[in-house]
Amino acid sequence: MKVNVRSGDTLWYYSRLFMIPLNLITDSNSGLTATQLSVGQEIQIPGFLSQSYTVKSGDSFWKLASGRNLSVDALLLLNQTINPSRLMVGQTIQIPRRVITTSINKNVKYDSTQLTRDIQTLKNQFPFVQVRTIGRSVEGKVIQEIRLGKGSKKVHLNGSFHGNEWITTPILMSYLNAFLLSLTNSQPIRGLTTMPLYQSVDLSIVPMVNPDGVDLVLNGPPATLRDEVIRINDGSTNFSGWKANIRGVDLNNQFPAKWEIEKERKEPKSPAPRDYPGDAPLTEPEAKAMASLAGNNRFDRLLAFHTQGEEFYWGYEGLEPPEAQVLATEFERVSGYKAVQSIDSHAGYKDWFIQEFRKPGFTIELGSGVNPLPLSQFDEIYEEALGIFLASLYM
Repeated sequence: MKVNVRSGDTLWYYSRLFMIPLNLITDSNSGLTATQLSVGQEIQIPGFLSQSYTVKSGDSFWKLASGRNLSVDALLLLNQTINPSRLMVGQTIQIPRRVITTSINKNVKYDSTQLTRDIQTLKNQFPFVQVRTIGRSVEGKVIQEIRLGKGSKKVHLNGSFHGNEWITTPILMSYLNAFLLSLTNSQPIRGLTTMPLYQSVDLSIVPMVNPDGVDLVLNGPPATLRDEVIRINDGSTNFSGWKANIRGVDLNNQFPAKWEIEKERKEPKSPAPRDYPGDAPLTEPEAKAMASLAGNNRFDRLLAFHTQGEEFYWGYEGLEPPEAQVLATEFERVSGYKAVQSIDSHAGYKDWFIQEFRKPGFTIELGSGVNPLPLSQFDEIYEEALGIFLASLYM
Protein backbone atom coordinates (compact mmCIF):
# COMPACT_ATOMS: atom_id res chain seq x y z
CA MET A 1 0.00 0.00 0.00
CA LYS A 2 1.31 3.44 -0.91
CA VAL A 3 0.79 6.59 1.17
CA ASN A 4 1.93 10.18 0.70
CA VAL A 5 3.87 11.89 3.46
CA ARG A 6 2.19 14.76 5.35
CA SER A 7 3.90 17.41 7.38
CA GLY A 8 5.18 15.87 10.62
CA ASP A 9 4.89 12.24 9.47
CA THR A 10 7.74 9.81 10.20
CA LEU A 11 8.34 6.15 9.44
CA TRP A 12 8.17 5.46 13.16
CA TYR A 13 4.70 7.02 13.22
CA TYR A 14 3.58 4.85 10.29
CA SER A 15 4.91 1.81 12.14
CA ARG A 16 2.72 2.65 15.14
CA LEU A 17 -0.25 3.69 13.03
CA PHE A 18 -0.41 0.41 11.10
CA MET A 19 1.28 -1.84 13.69
CA ILE A 20 3.97 -2.92 11.23
CA PRO A 21 7.58 -3.44 12.35
CA LEU A 22 9.64 -0.35 11.53
CA ASN A 23 12.44 -2.33 9.88
CA LEU A 24 9.98 -3.82 7.37
CA ILE A 25 8.80 -0.34 6.40
CA THR A 26 12.39 0.81 6.03
CA ASP A 27 13.28 -2.25 3.94
CA SER A 28 10.22 -1.67 1.74
CA ASN A 29 11.54 1.77 0.75
CA SER A 30 15.08 1.21 -0.44
CA GLY A 31 17.16 4.31 -0.93
CA LEU A 32 14.95 6.30 1.43
CA THR A 33 16.48 8.61 4.02
CA ALA A 34 14.14 8.09 6.94
CA THR A 35 15.13 11.34 8.66
CA GLN A 36 14.53 13.47 5.58
CA LEU A 37 10.98 12.70 4.46
CA SER A 38 9.41 15.26 2.15
CA VAL A 39 5.75 16.27 2.10
CA GLY A 40 4.06 14.40 -0.73
CA GLN A 41 6.76 11.74 -0.92
CA GLU A 42 5.41 8.26 -1.64
CA ILE A 43 6.00 5.59 1.01
CA GLN A 44 5.20 1.87 0.75
CA ILE A 45 3.56 0.21 3.76
CA PRO A 46 4.03 -3.57 3.69
CA GLY A 47 1.28 -5.97 4.72
CA PHE A 48 -1.54 -3.62 3.67
CA LEU A 49 -3.60 -2.98 0.56
CA SER A 50 -5.58 0.13 -0.28
CA GLN A 51 -9.19 -0.86 -0.95
CA SER A 52 -11.81 1.31 -2.64
CA TYR A 53 -15.01 1.81 -0.65
CA THR A 54 -18.27 3.50 -1.63
CA VAL A 55 -19.67 5.70 1.13
CA LYS A 56 -23.10 4.68 2.44
CA SER A 57 -25.68 6.59 4.42
CA GLY A 58 -24.54 7.03 8.03
CA ASP A 59 -20.86 6.41 7.31
CA SER A 60 -18.14 8.44 8.98
CA PHE A 61 -14.40 8.02 9.17
CA TRP A 62 -14.75 7.17 12.86
CA LYS A 63 -17.36 4.47 12.18
CA LEU A 64 -15.40 2.98 9.29
CA ALA A 65 -12.15 2.97 11.26
CA SER A 66 -13.55 1.54 14.50
CA GLY A 67 -15.28 -1.28 12.62
CA ARG A 68 -11.95 -2.33 11.12
CA ASN A 69 -9.67 -1.88 14.12
CA LEU A 70 -8.00 1.11 12.45
CA SER A 71 -7.05 4.58 13.59
CA VAL A 72 -9.07 7.40 12.07
CA ASP A 73 -5.76 8.92 11.03
CA ALA A 74 -5.08 5.89 8.83
CA LEU A 75 -8.14 6.88 6.80
CA LEU A 76 -7.11 10.52 6.80
CA LEU A 77 -3.67 9.56 5.51
CA LEU A 78 -5.12 7.64 2.56
CA ASN A 79 -7.76 10.28 1.77
CA GLN A 80 -5.91 13.58 2.07
CA THR A 81 -8.05 15.37 -0.53
CA ILE A 82 -11.34 14.41 1.12
CA ASN A 83 -13.09 16.43 3.83
CA PRO A 84 -14.08 13.85 6.47
CA SER A 85 -16.86 16.14 7.72
CA ARG A 86 -18.54 16.20 4.32
CA LEU A 87 -18.72 12.61 3.19
CA MET A 88 -21.35 12.09 0.53
CA VAL A 89 -23.29 8.92 -0.23
CA GLY A 90 -21.78 7.27 -3.32
CA GLN A 91 -18.40 8.93 -2.84
CA THR A 92 -15.34 6.65 -3.26
CA ILE A 93 -12.71 6.62 -0.55
CA GLN A 94 -9.72 4.41 0.17
CA ILE A 95 -9.57 2.14 3.21
CA PRO A 96 -6.39 0.34 4.33
CA ARG A 97 -6.88 -3.43 4.53
CA ARG A 98 -4.42 -5.61 6.39
CA VAL A 99 -3.30 -8.71 4.47
CA ILE A 100 -4.06 -11.66 6.73
CA THR A 101 -4.62 -14.58 4.35
CA THR A 102 -2.42 -16.36 1.84
CA SER A 103 -2.46 -15.31 -1.79
CA ILE A 104 -1.26 -18.69 -3.11
CA ASN A 105 -4.00 -20.82 -4.65
CA LYS A 106 -3.24 -24.43 -3.76
CA ASN A 107 -6.08 -25.75 -5.94
CA VAL A 108 -4.73 -24.87 -9.40
CA LYS A 109 -2.23 -26.52 -11.71
CA TYR A 110 0.70 -24.27 -11.02
CA ASP A 111 2.44 -23.27 -14.26
CA SER A 112 4.96 -20.50 -14.93
CA THR A 113 2.22 -17.94 -15.64
CA GLN A 114 0.62 -18.60 -12.26
CA LEU A 115 4.01 -18.31 -10.58
CA THR A 116 4.76 -14.95 -12.22
CA ARG A 117 1.35 -13.67 -11.18
CA ASP A 118 1.83 -14.78 -7.57
CA ILE A 119 5.35 -13.36 -7.32
CA GLN A 120 4.03 -9.98 -8.42
CA THR A 121 1.18 -10.19 -5.90
CA LEU A 122 3.58 -10.93 -3.05
CA LYS A 123 5.91 -8.16 -4.20
CA ASN A 124 2.99 -5.71 -4.10
CA GLN A 125 1.86 -6.85 -0.67
CA PHE A 126 5.32 -7.19 0.86
CA PRO A 127 7.64 -4.74 -0.94
CA PHE A 128 10.59 -5.59 1.29
CA VAL A 129 10.85 -8.74 -0.87
CA GLN A 130 13.37 -8.50 -3.71
CA VAL A 131 12.80 -10.27 -7.03
CA ARG A 132 15.31 -10.66 -9.83
CA THR A 133 15.81 -12.74 -12.96
CA ILE A 134 18.80 -15.07 -12.68
CA GLY A 135 18.48 -16.56 -16.15
CA ARG A 136 16.11 -17.73 -18.85
CA SER A 137 14.95 -21.14 -19.97
CA VAL A 138 15.43 -22.63 -23.42
CA GLU A 139 12.15 -20.98 -24.46
CA GLY A 140 13.20 -17.66 -22.96
CA LYS A 141 10.99 -17.82 -19.87
CA VAL A 142 12.38 -16.02 -16.82
CA ILE A 143 13.89 -17.99 -13.95
CA GLN A 144 13.24 -15.81 -10.94
CA GLU A 145 14.91 -15.61 -7.57
CA ILE A 146 13.05 -14.23 -4.55
CA ARG A 147 15.26 -12.75 -1.85
CA LEU A 148 14.50 -11.46 1.64
CA GLY A 149 16.11 -11.08 5.02
CA LYS A 150 18.98 -9.06 6.40
CA GLY A 151 21.14 -11.70 8.04
CA SER A 152 24.53 -13.19 7.29
CA LYS A 153 23.37 -16.83 7.10
CA LYS A 154 22.62 -17.56 3.45
CA VAL A 155 19.96 -20.21 2.86
CA HIS A 156 18.83 -21.26 -0.62
CA LEU A 157 15.68 -23.23 -1.52
CA ASN A 158 14.51 -24.31 -4.95
CA GLY A 159 11.71 -26.29 -6.60
CA SER A 160 10.60 -27.76 -9.92
CA PHE A 161 13.96 -28.89 -11.23
CA HIS A 162 11.78 -31.57 -12.81
CA GLY A 163 8.71 -30.72 -14.87
CA ASN A 164 6.35 -33.31 -13.40
CA GLU A 165 7.35 -32.34 -9.86
CA TRP A 166 5.65 -28.95 -10.24
CA ILE A 167 3.77 -29.26 -6.93
CA THR A 168 7.05 -28.30 -5.20
CA THR A 169 6.62 -24.74 -6.53
CA PRO A 170 3.28 -23.86 -4.85
CA ILE A 171 4.52 -25.61 -1.69
CA LEU A 172 7.57 -23.32 -1.60
CA MET A 173 5.48 -20.26 -2.46
CA SER A 174 3.06 -21.13 0.34
CA TYR A 175 5.91 -21.39 2.85
CA LEU A 176 7.16 -18.00 1.68
CA ASN A 177 3.69 -16.46 1.95
CA ALA A 178 3.22 -17.85 5.47
CA PHE A 179 6.60 -16.42 6.48
CA LEU A 180 5.73 -12.98 5.08
CA LEU A 181 2.33 -12.92 6.79
CA SER A 182 3.98 -13.94 10.05
CA LEU A 183 6.42 -11.03 9.80
CA THR A 184 3.86 -8.31 9.04
CA ASN A 185 1.25 -9.59 11.49
CA SER A 186 3.71 -10.51 14.27
CA GLN A 187 2.21 -13.98 14.52
CA PRO A 188 4.46 -17.02 15.10
CA ILE A 189 4.47 -20.13 12.93
CA ARG A 190 4.25 -23.28 15.04
CA GLY A 191 5.24 -21.18 18.02
CA LEU A 192 8.31 -19.81 16.29
CA THR A 193 8.70 -16.02 16.15
CA THR A 194 9.92 -15.17 12.67
CA MET A 195 11.35 -11.66 12.99
CA PRO A 196 14.63 -13.00 14.45
CA LEU A 197 14.87 -15.25 11.39
CA TYR A 198 14.37 -12.29 9.07
CA GLN A 199 17.16 -10.46 10.88
CA SER A 200 19.60 -13.39 10.89
CA VAL A 201 18.97 -15.07 7.51
CA ASP A 202 19.47 -14.04 3.89
CA LEU A 203 16.89 -16.27 2.19
CA SER A 204 17.06 -17.10 -1.51
CA ILE A 205 14.24 -19.00 -3.25
CA VAL A 206 14.06 -20.10 -6.88
CA PRO A 207 10.56 -21.58 -6.93
CA MET A 208 10.64 -22.90 -10.51
CA VAL A 209 13.98 -23.90 -12.03
CA ASN A 210 12.40 -25.58 -15.08
CA PRO A 211 9.47 -23.44 -16.32
CA ASP A 212 9.47 -25.01 -19.80
CA GLY A 213 9.19 -28.52 -18.37
CA VAL A 214 6.44 -27.56 -15.94
CA ASP A 215 4.43 -25.85 -18.67
CA LEU A 216 4.87 -28.86 -20.95
CA VAL A 217 3.49 -31.23 -18.32
CA LEU A 218 0.57 -28.98 -17.47
CA ASN A 219 -0.28 -27.32 -20.78
CA GLY A 220 1.16 -29.49 -23.51
CA PRO A 221 3.90 -28.67 -26.03
CA PRO A 222 4.49 -25.22 -27.49
CA ALA A 223 3.48 -24.95 -31.13
CA THR A 224 7.01 -24.23 -32.34
CA LEU A 225 8.46 -27.36 -30.70
CA ARG A 226 5.44 -29.66 -30.84
CA ASP A 227 6.78 -32.20 -33.33
CA GLU A 228 10.23 -32.38 -31.72
CA VAL A 229 8.89 -32.75 -28.19
CA ILE A 230 6.41 -35.46 -29.20
CA ARG A 231 9.25 -37.30 -30.98
CA ILE A 232 11.37 -37.16 -27.81
CA ASN A 233 8.33 -38.45 -25.90
CA ASP A 234 8.17 -41.57 -28.13
CA GLY A 235 5.24 -40.23 -30.10
CA SER A 236 3.00 -39.73 -27.07
CA THR A 237 1.10 -36.56 -26.21
CA ASN A 238 0.90 -37.63 -22.56
CA PHE A 239 3.67 -35.69 -20.83
CA SER A 240 2.94 -36.72 -17.23
CA GLY A 241 6.25 -38.60 -17.03
CA TRP A 242 8.34 -35.69 -18.35
CA LYS A 243 11.08 -34.53 -15.95
CA ALA A 244 13.53 -32.91 -18.37
CA ASN A 245 13.73 -29.42 -19.78
CA ILE A 246 12.10 -28.75 -23.14
CA ARG A 247 15.18 -30.10 -24.98
CA GLY A 248 14.95 -33.45 -23.22
CA VAL A 249 17.87 -32.91 -20.84
CA ASP A 250 17.40 -33.81 -17.18
CA LEU A 251 18.54 -30.68 -15.35
CA ASN A 252 19.32 -32.54 -12.14
CA ASN A 253 21.87 -34.65 -14.03
CA GLN A 254 23.66 -31.63 -15.48
CA PHE A 255 26.19 -30.72 -12.81
CA PRO A 256 29.91 -31.54 -12.81
CA ALA A 257 29.94 -33.92 -9.84
CA LYS A 258 31.13 -37.18 -11.43
CA TRP A 259 28.87 -36.36 -14.36
CA GLU A 260 30.78 -38.82 -16.53
CA ILE A 261 29.52 -41.73 -14.44
CA GLU A 262 25.92 -40.74 -14.99
CA LYS A 263 26.57 -40.16 -18.69
CA GLU A 264 27.97 -43.67 -19.03
CA ARG A 265 25.33 -45.56 -17.11
CA LYS A 266 22.14 -43.64 -17.83
CA GLU A 267 20.05 -45.55 -20.33
CA PRO A 268 18.96 -42.61 -22.50
CA LYS A 269 21.82 -41.73 -24.85
CA SER A 270 19.87 -38.93 -26.52
CA PRO A 271 17.23 -36.41 -25.42
CA ALA A 272 14.49 -38.10 -23.43
CA PRO A 273 11.62 -37.26 -21.05
CA ARG A 274 13.89 -38.07 -18.10
CA ASP A 275 17.41 -39.07 -17.02
CA TYR A 276 19.38 -37.90 -20.09
CA PRO A 277 22.31 -35.88 -18.65
CA GLY A 278 23.14 -34.04 -21.86
CA ASP A 279 26.27 -34.15 -24.00
CA ALA A 280 28.34 -32.37 -21.35
CA PRO A 281 27.82 -30.78 -17.92
CA LEU A 282 26.10 -27.40 -17.77
CA THR A 283 24.98 -27.26 -21.38
CA GLU A 284 21.46 -26.11 -20.48
CA PRO A 285 20.64 -22.48 -19.65
CA GLU A 286 18.61 -23.45 -16.59
CA ALA A 287 21.50 -25.46 -15.10
CA LYS A 288 23.96 -22.69 -15.92
CA ALA A 289 21.77 -20.15 -14.12
CA MET A 290 21.60 -22.29 -10.98
CA ALA A 291 25.35 -22.95 -10.99
CA SER A 292 26.07 -19.24 -11.34
CA LEU A 293 23.63 -18.43 -8.55
CA ALA A 294 25.40 -20.74 -6.11
CA GLY A 295 28.85 -19.67 -7.27
CA ASN A 296 28.10 -15.99 -6.87
CA ASN A 297 26.41 -16.31 -3.46
CA ARG A 298 28.26 -19.08 -1.62
CA PHE A 299 25.18 -20.21 0.27
CA ASP A 300 25.62 -21.71 3.73
CA ARG A 301 23.04 -24.41 3.02
CA LEU A 302 20.89 -25.56 0.14
CA LEU A 303 17.59 -27.42 -0.03
CA ALA A 304 16.33 -28.69 -3.39
CA PHE A 305 12.65 -29.74 -3.21
CA HIS A 306 11.62 -32.70 -5.35
CA THR A 307 8.94 -35.42 -5.24
CA GLN A 308 8.38 -38.14 -4.11
CA GLY A 309 9.32 -40.59 -1.31
CA GLU A 310 8.93 -38.82 2.07
CA GLU A 311 12.68 -38.94 2.54
CA PHE A 312 15.68 -36.71 1.96
CA TYR A 313 19.31 -37.13 0.92
CA TRP A 314 21.99 -35.18 2.73
CA GLY A 315 25.43 -36.54 1.85
CA TYR A 316 27.70 -36.81 -1.15
CA GLU A 317 30.93 -38.82 -1.32
CA GLY A 318 31.67 -38.06 2.34
CA LEU A 319 32.27 -34.40 1.49
CA GLU A 320 29.41 -33.05 3.58
CA PRO A 321 30.41 -31.15 6.76
CA PRO A 322 29.46 -32.37 10.27
CA GLU A 323 26.78 -29.67 10.42
CA ALA A 324 24.85 -31.57 7.74
CA GLN A 325 24.18 -34.51 10.04
CA VAL A 326 22.92 -32.19 12.78
CA LEU A 327 20.50 -30.60 10.34
CA ALA A 328 19.46 -33.98 8.94
CA THR A 329 18.61 -35.25 12.40
CA GLU A 330 16.42 -32.22 13.04
CA PHE A 331 14.76 -32.39 9.61
CA GLU A 332 13.91 -36.04 10.26
CA ARG A 333 12.50 -35.23 13.68
CA VAL A 334 10.24 -32.37 12.59
CA SER A 335 8.94 -34.01 9.40
CA GLY A 336 8.90 -37.75 9.92
CA TYR A 337 10.78 -38.06 6.62
CA LYS A 338 13.58 -40.63 6.43
CA ALA A 339 17.11 -39.21 6.40
CA VAL A 340 19.34 -40.96 3.83
CA GLN A 341 22.99 -39.98 3.84
CA SER A 342 24.22 -41.53 0.60
CA ILE A 343 22.80 -43.09 -2.54
CA ASP A 344 24.49 -44.22 -5.73
CA SER A 345 23.82 -41.04 -7.68
CA HIS A 346 25.89 -38.20 -9.09
CA ALA A 347 25.61 -34.98 -11.13
CA GLY A 348 22.72 -33.52 -9.09
CA TYR A 349 22.58 -29.93 -7.92
CA LYS A 350 22.86 -31.00 -4.28
CA ASP A 351 25.81 -33.27 -5.12
CA TRP A 352 27.67 -30.52 -6.92
CA PHE A 353 26.92 -27.99 -4.18
CA ILE A 354 28.37 -30.23 -1.46
CA GLN A 355 31.39 -31.07 -3.61
CA GLU A 356 32.17 -27.47 -4.54
CA PHE A 357 31.46 -25.63 -1.29
CA ARG A 358 31.63 -28.31 1.45
CA LYS A 359 28.37 -26.94 2.85
CA PRO A 360 25.18 -28.80 3.82
CA GLY A 361 23.01 -29.68 0.86
CA PHE A 362 19.72 -31.59 0.82
CA THR A 363 17.39 -33.13 -1.74
CA ILE A 364 13.94 -33.24 -0.13
CA GLU A 365 11.56 -35.77 -1.67
CA LEU A 366 8.08 -34.49 -0.78
CA GLY A 367 5.02 -36.72 -0.57
CA SER A 368 4.54 -40.25 -1.86
CA GLY A 369 2.99 -41.88 -4.88
CA VAL A 370 3.45 -41.45 -8.62
CA ASN A 371 4.59 -38.15 -10.15
CA PRO A 372 3.03 -35.76 -10.77
CA LEU A 373 1.54 -35.94 -7.29
CA PRO A 374 -2.10 -34.84 -7.12
CA LEU A 375 -3.15 -31.57 -5.51
CA SER A 376 -5.17 -33.62 -3.03
CA GLN A 377 -1.82 -34.25 -1.27
CA PHE A 378 -1.00 -30.56 -0.99
CA ASP A 379 -2.13 -29.98 2.60
CA GLU A 380 -0.47 -33.12 3.89
CA ILE A 381 2.81 -32.34 2.15
CA TYR A 382 2.70 -28.74 3.37
CA GLU A 383 2.30 -29.76 7.00
CA GLU A 384 4.88 -32.57 6.81
CA ALA A 385 7.66 -30.42 5.41
CA LEU A 386 6.86 -27.08 7.09
CA GLY A 387 9.18 -28.04 9.95
CA ILE A 388 12.02 -28.59 7.46
CA PHE A 389 11.47 -25.12 6.01
CA LEU A 390 11.54 -23.54 9.46
CA ALA A 391 14.50 -25.59 10.72
CA SER A 392 16.54 -24.66 7.63
CA LEU A 393 16.25 -21.03 8.77
CA TYR A 394 16.56 -21.19 12.56
CA MET A 395 19.28 -23.83 13.02
